[in-house]
Amino acid sequence: MVAVCTYNEAENIELMVSGLRQALPHADVIVVDDNSPDGTAELVREMAESDVSVQVLVRENERGLGSAIRYAMQYSVDHDYDYFMNLDGDLSHSPDQMGLLFSKALEDSDLAVVVGSRYVSGGEIIGWPLRRKLMSRMVNGFATTCLRLPIRDCSGSMRCYRVSALASLGLGNLRVNGYAVLEEVLLRLHQRGERMTEVPITFTERERGYSKLTISEVMRSMIQIISLAFRPKVG
Repeated sequence: MVAVCTYNEAENIELMVSGLRQALPHADVIVVDDNSPDGTAELVREMAESDVSVQVLVRENERGLGSAIRYAMQYSVDHDYDYFMNLDGDLSHSPDQMGLLFSKALEDSDLAVVVGSRYVSGGEIIGWPLRRKLMSRMVNGFATTCLRLPIRDCSGSMRCYRVSALASLGLGNLRVNGYAVLEEVLLRLHQRGERMTEVPITFTERERGYSKLTISEVMRSMIQIISLAFRPKVG
């Protein structure tokens, strides 16, 4: 299963879904949409009419990437998928790279998660000014050090998880509901002794639409990361 969490991504969603269907022809593509007023969900429904592997789930009364990812993860557990894959819906993650993550997961079935990484050898960011690149590296370095994670890119959402590993966490026990859920899931998996690895990806700044990440959300995530570092381990 591949999940794409969206809000107002009508300009990108058709290219994203068609790209995923080409890259992973045997995977179900689930779009979790936060009731976008721009018609994102309607476009996916039109695609689903001719492709049974495409589905849209609309959240009427919830908003936010973190909670949408948690919702999609729980859906993968409830529907007994073997793998759960996720990526950004704005085409900053190229769908054709998902096959690299999935192949790595199949190659080593003991891995709990394969992270698409901007910060390992071969990884790249296109379209960001130097200042933003340095800031992102600093934030990731802070988070991975603070949480003692064995990876370099803990804030990117392009990942492939083994669903049995997600199920073992008890997703309802996660404490974070914002963007920092990406770090918390890695932390909880690491605390359980699960293995994880990274593969290099190219991240490209979006060309259409606008980012929903705000300065206030970044600050909230930093505070949550610090809080996670000092809270007791979840059983």
